[in-house]
Amino acid sequence: MEDKFQNKYRTQSNRLKNWDYSNPGYYSLTICTKDKINYFGSINNGVMQLSKIGVILETEWYKTPELRRDLNIILDVFVVMPNHFHCIIILNEIDSNNVDTKRHPSRDVCNTSLQSASNNLSAIVRGLKSAVTSKARKLNTSFAWQSNYYDHVIRNEKSLYEIRKYIMENPLKWELDEYNNSKIK
Repeated sequence: MEDKFQNKYRTQSNRLKNWDYSNPGYYSLTICTKDKINYFGSINNGVMQLSKIGVILETEWYKTPELRRDLNIILDVFVVMPNHFHCIIILNEIDSNNVDTKRHPSRDVCNTSLQSASNNLSAIVRGLKSAVTSKARKLNTSFAWQSNYYDHVIRNEKSLYEIRKYIMENPLKWELDEYNNSKIK
């Protein structure tokens, strides 16, 4: 793959090659603010103290299953950190009897050409980022997300356990966190 596109550097995708992100499964996500700015609050004695923008993020995350009923989503563990958000989201099988096929094409894995671009993990992230951004900018006009996000397809119980543990313990380990932009380097 070329290193440049239109004379600009391109970022390598961190997505799993040949994986359909509308497939049912467990997914771990990390979404960061632009330049790792602490818009979402601060950590005091291992406890996250949400700012107003942090509350917006948490509220919008809780709304996700209701807003995306077409995807049959379950929210697993998550944590809002000062400048990023970790979560596990579960995409379940769709009950085709409850899907409006005019708006939501078949999720038949064998026929991915019919997949809607709005029925996948990226669409969930786009929707969350958009909702948070529109509300957060009313409080802080400089609020911005990092342009991409990190995802991981969770394939076994051991990985699920380790990721859940990492997410739940993340505030306790903030001083060592790779996303902590206040660390002395």
